[in-house]
Amino acid sequence: QVQLVESGGGLVQPGGSLRLSCAASGRTFSAYTMAWFRQAPGTEREFVAVISWSGDGTGYADSVKGRFTISRDNAKNTVSLQMNSLKPEDTAVYYCAAGQMRMMYSTTSRYDYWGQGTQVTVSS
Repeated sequence: QVQLVESGGGLVQPGGSLRLSCAASGRTFSAYTMAWFRQAPGTEREFVAVISWSGDGTGYADSVKGRFTISRDNAKNTVSLQMNSLKPEDTAVYYCAAGQMRMMYSTTSRYDYWGQGTQVTVSS
């Protein structure tokens, strides 16, 4: 069982930055592929970024590539999402997800555990 708690969301102006963090419980955090998804009102949850269990592999949605960076610290059981050059269309609830697998996937059905989400609003 893994419990995930996100933090770091808030209101930011266009062009600004935010750093989201996800703290995971459990002793086997390093066995999980970790990802960030987001969901805006009236839309389906969409993939943002993924990182392999070792941290050596990462993947990004085209919409955030070059602006967002995912990272993890297996010693601290945390995964982070650094978001730069934020745009109004990045506004959404951001969710941390964990999947006990070696491959990296961008589909929600592959992930076993989810956090409660943190709101990110990009507006002037």
